[in-house]
Amino acid sequence: MRIFIELAFDGTHYHGWQRQPNSISIQEVLEDAMARMFGAPCPVMGCGRTDAGVHAKYFVAHAELPDDALKLKDSSWGEVTMKLNGMLPEDVAIFGCHGVNLKSHARFDAVERGYTYYVHNRKDVFLQGRSTRVFGDLDVGAMQRASNHLVGKRDFASFCKAGSGQGTTMCDVREARWEILGPHRWAFHISSDRFLRNMVRAIVGTLLDVGRGKCDADDVPRILEARNRSAAGKSVLGCGLYLTKVTYPKAIFTPLGTKYL
Repeated sequence: MRIFIELAFDGTHYHGWQRQPNSISIQEVLEDAMARMFGAPCPVMGCGRTDAGVHAKYFVAHAELPDDALKLKDSSWGEVTMKLNGMLPEDVAIFGCHGVNLKSHARFDAVERGYTYYVHNRKDVFLQGRSTRVFGDLDVGAMQRASNHLVGKRDFASFCKAGSGQGTTMCDVREARWEILGPHRWAFHISSDRFLRNMVRAIVGTLLDVGRGKCDADDVPRILEARNRSAAGKSVLGCGLYLTKVTYPKAIFTPLGTKYL
């Protein structure tokens, strides 16, 4: 039996989503909780592989349940959600569980994902580990002009971590915009049909270079054309990055916190 699980997590104390041999991960704590609840291993596949320290306001995973879980009815999913939340640490929360077709896939059926990256430039103890602090003023207008060059179907090899082994580095970016949250706080929103490893953090690092005047907004097309990671700026820290949206075709399932087609 296959289910989709909607969840959120604070990634501060985890080495990313994917299970690691020597470090704690979100996948590990979720699989362990489900194994305790159902009395058998329950392999879990996520909609993506977040890096160490990265957060998710909305994340989807699918899991295989043992055969005796077939007795569960739709009315039981709320109870399953409540019990799993009781077994999970405080920094991982499940919104809901849904029975789906055995062929439904949390990663491969997703047609769009969205991330938000938070930045601030004044010391704030309440943003520690939740947003990335930068130093100096930023030209947000220039950063937005640079962001406009990212929208569309492009080759993002320059923003992909070297040695990632991606089959293709083409991505269709649908949104790339900066939002002013306050005098010292900003958020960068980006959505695409897919993301490469380290892509958002490399993009934000490059856009911050534009905001500091280290390069020009119109340098972005040149960086994209280079198809070389060394052409772009340094990647920013993971603590400011949040997965915020995962979109599926309506036939897959009716989610609680995301769009569907």
